[in-house]
Amino acid sequence: MRSVSIIGVGCTKFGERWDVSLRDMIAEAGVMAIEDAEITGEQIDALYVGNMSAGRFIEQEHIGALIADCAGLSRLHIPSTRVEAACASGGLALRQGVLAVASGYSDIVIAAGVEKMTDVSSGTAADALAAAADREWECFFGATFPALYAMMARLHMRRYGTTHDQMAQVAVKNHHHACMNPIAQYHMEITVDDVLKSPLVADPLHVLDCSPISDGAAAVVLAPTENARRFSEEPIKIAGSAQASDTLALHDRRDLTTLDATVHAGRAAFTQAGIEPRHVDVAEVHDCFTIGEILAIEDLGFVEKGQGGKVTEEGLTALGSSLPVNTSGGLKACGHPVGATGIKQAYEIALQLRGKAGKRQVDDAEVGLAHNVGGSGGTALVHIFTR
Repeated sequence: MRSVSIIGVGCTKFGERWDVSLRDMIAEAGVMAIEDAEITGEQIDALYVGNMSAGRFIEQEHIGALIADCAGLSRLHIPSTRVEAACASGGLALRQGVLAVASGYSDIVIAAGVEKMTDVSSGTAADALAAAADREWECFFGATFPALYAMMARLHMRRYGTTHDQMAQVAVKNHHHACMNPIAQYHMEITVDDVLKSPLVADPLHVLDCSPISDGAAAVVLAPTENARRFSEEPIKIAGSAQASDTLALHDRRDLTTLDATVHAGRAAFTQAGIEPRHVDVAEVHDCFTIGEILAIEDLGFVEKGQGGKVTEEGLTALGSSLPVNTSGGLKACGHPVGATGIKQAYEIALQLRGKAGKRQVDDAEVGLAHNVGGSGGTALVHIFTR
């Protein structure tokens, strides 16, 4: 298997993008990535595009062909494949691209992600997102996604003493990071008090504990590491790529306070990269709800189980600490266009390892990690990047 590197990246602004279509956004991100890699369309061997639910959000299926067409690549007849794994669709598109290049089947691959979520009502969007849970055994009985994560949060609070304030600190930190990110949906500072006084969604989660509904697209260009410097002076090596699955429904899980898919994907990625969690300089993790970030840093081995809330409260995951987490603002404040999130995470890590993240730059960052979750933990992707 060949080593794989990122040679180009691109990402649109995230948010309520009523002025642009899904076609516009994916074309914008793709062009940025292609120009960054300094390649032509004729050099591309394949496209993998993460998209969760265009059929529900914009009543459009056959997304693979649509994106090849709107990107101006249909005349070249380049194979384009839609990849779906709920909120982990982007991360899975990246992994499929990595496997295609690593196997030698393809040399230049674009891995992208896109979602246009704001053209429908909030209720329709929530129902579409609920399809990432177990529709028959959870959603039909009234469980929403906030409710599922609220159950995880409640047990974590009871078992480990995690507090409302500690979860709120995740949102406060990520909003602060987002204020330094030009593509972020929210450029506003918030306080713990703001989070706790925002409307309750599913006890103990408030509105400001939850990631928003967003539009956006991102893309990266992949090539064999041995050839990467032909295209880029700053290629980013993908040292580890792993995927794991778990039960779709919470009631079948071994432990509601642990995402076993994250644990197994993380271990596999670290083994591939030949490093340990302590070697990671910057991480983007899946914080669809504030409890999600706390679970992620525990399940990835950055802190002991039950200590995620405490270390967040102490500031150990903020910029300037030993392990800055979600420097982009995370899903919480940068935004969460579900099909694009996993690719945006790779985009952020690439900027950090290139030293081009601006005011949110992590000093001397050499190793980065991206963690993308589908649903409530039925799928998890972990990628490790090195400079």
